[in-house]
Amino acid sequence: MTSIFDASGKNIPCTVIEAGPCVVTQVKTKETDGYDAIQLGFEEKREKLVSKALKGHFAKANTTPKKVLAEFTRFEKGQQKNFGEILTVDIFVEGEFIDVVGISKGKGFQGVVKRHGFSGVGQATHGQHNRERAPGSLGASSWPSRVFKGMRMGGRTGGNRVKMINLQIMKLIPEKNLVVVKGSVPGPNGSYLILERWS
Repeated sequence: MTSIFDASGKNIPCTVIEAGPCVVTQVKTKETDGYDAIQLGFEEKREKLVSKALKGHFAKANTTPKKVLAEFTRFEKGQQKNFGEILTVDIFVEGEFIDVVGISKGKGFQGVVKRHGFSGVGQATHGQHNRERAPGSLGASSWPSRVFKGMRMGGRTGGNRVKMINLQIMKLIPEKNLVVVKGSVPGPNGSYLILERWS
């Protein structure tokens, strides 16, 4: 993350995202696929690491292999893209709001306090020992004699698909295909994101 100053001198925390160039590698229509969509490819990939099927897929679009493919189904009226077309940050406008989708940071196995926000058993008095972060009672005894599915317990945390909504575009840098959005986005540095415009 970084920060920029607005016209009034306020310091605004921002995230810089490289958003292109993206190539339209496939165009789906209701006639052929049952729904309208386009597939975008981003970032070059070495040809020796691509299967023959994908090599043919990229050859149809007359482009080199890409690391990431993402499908988009929502379009503004008359904004359907053509096969092999290259999209850059020019499709965005400074000041508009977008949604950013990514995979959150994985945190490994965590207890209930960190994973679910439990406050722990409570006081350290009355004979309790190392119980401050314990989950407490899990359920009844004679019935149902088991723990219900979905019970909030310790477990693997993070690594989920997360959508941050209503992030404002503060600045565009077209020569480097950079988008500067207000606030934070899911995932570690260098991870891949999907930027969704409001339709």
